[in-house]
Amino acid sequence: MGETRGTSGGWHEDSAPSSGESGCPGGQPRLDIATLVREHHAELYRYAYRLTGTVADAEDLVQQTFLIAQQRLDQVRSAERVRAWLYTILRHCFLKDRRKVVPHCASALDLNIDEFASGEAEVAEVDEQQLQEALGALPEDARLIVTMFYFEDASYKEIAEKLDLKLGTVMSRLARAKEKLRQRLFRRSSARR
Repeated sequence: MGETRGTSGGWHEDSAPSSGESGCPGGQPRLDIATLVREHHAELYRYAYRLTGTVADAEDLVQQTFLIAQQRLDQVRSAERVRAWLYTILRHCFLKDRRKVVPHCASALDLNIDEFASGEAEVAEVDEQQLQEALGALPEDARLIVTMFYFEDASYKEIAEKLDLKLGTVMSRLARAKEKLRQRLFRRSSARR
C-alpha cells in the first residue's frame, strides 16, 4: 500500500479519499495526474506532433489535454480506459482548434487515379523527419484518420463513429492517404539511391 503502480494507468493507491472526501465509486483509488503525465506524456506528444506537424503546436495540445484531464479526473472509472480517454481528449482539442481554420475545398486536390500504384511497396526504413513531412503534406482530414488508425489503434468503425463519417468514407480516405504517404516516402528514398 502507499505506492504507485506503474502499469495502473495513473491510479494511485495512497490517494484514496478519506471519509467525507469524494472519490471514485466502490472505493476505487483516485487518479493521480502526475502519474498520468509521467506514463502517457511521450505517446501523447508523438500523437500530437503527427497531427499538428509542429513542436510548439504539439506541446500546446498535450498541455491542453492534461489540463482538461486534471479538471475531469472524476470521469474515468477504469484504469484500463485512461489511455483511450486521454487520446480522445487530445483529438477533441485538436479538432476544436482546427474548426477555427478555414477548410480547404476537396475539389482543389490534384488527384489522378491513374497514377496510383497497384501493388504493395516493399517495407523500407522510413526517416522520422520524412514521415512527419509526408504527414504534414496530407489534407488535415486524411492526416487525422491516419493518426487515429496508427496511433490510437482505432478500427475503421471506431474512426467513423468518432468523426461522424460513413465507414466507406473512412476506408477510402485512409487508403488514399496511405497511398500518398507511400508515394512521397518511397519516391524520396528511391531518389537518394
